[in-house]
Amino acid sequence: MSKYVILWLVILVISIVVEIITMGLTSIWFAGGALIALIAAAVGGPFWLQVLLFLLVSLLLLFVTRPIATKYFNRERKTTNAESLVGERAVVQEEIDNLKETGKVTVRGMEWTARTKADGETIPAETVVKIEAIQGVKLIVSKEEG
Repeated sequence: MSKYVILWLVILVISIVVEIITMGLTSIWFAGGALIALIAAAVGGPFWLQVLLFLLVSLLLLFVTRPIATKYFNRERKTTNAESLVGERAVVQEEIDNLKETGKVTVRGMEWTARTKADGETIPAETVVKIEAIQGVKLIVSKEEG
């Protein structure tokens, strides 16, 4: 067995083990490339051809099949309650001031800690705000225009 066959076999096994551990479609593409390079090494192909086949097959698998695979695997993914709040309107219950680290809003009957997008901005109580993002357990809000 040539040293190149062993090299590609090791890369193939490592790629498969990483994929099994992560289950995130991170290295399966390289396993396909390593398999083709392994076959090329087994039939006596030059090393430059093995590397070229590895790169081409890996990239082809990555760019052609990954979008399809991620769409298929993420089909049943649901947004969490928190993620679904982005874009909603909320009412400020306690003045929001990033420098003082104060601020609470109510949205969908739930009270959340809130901060503004800009540090120097304060938003008084009873103001309607728009939820722009979520950072940890805090809502990032901005004054609603209109």
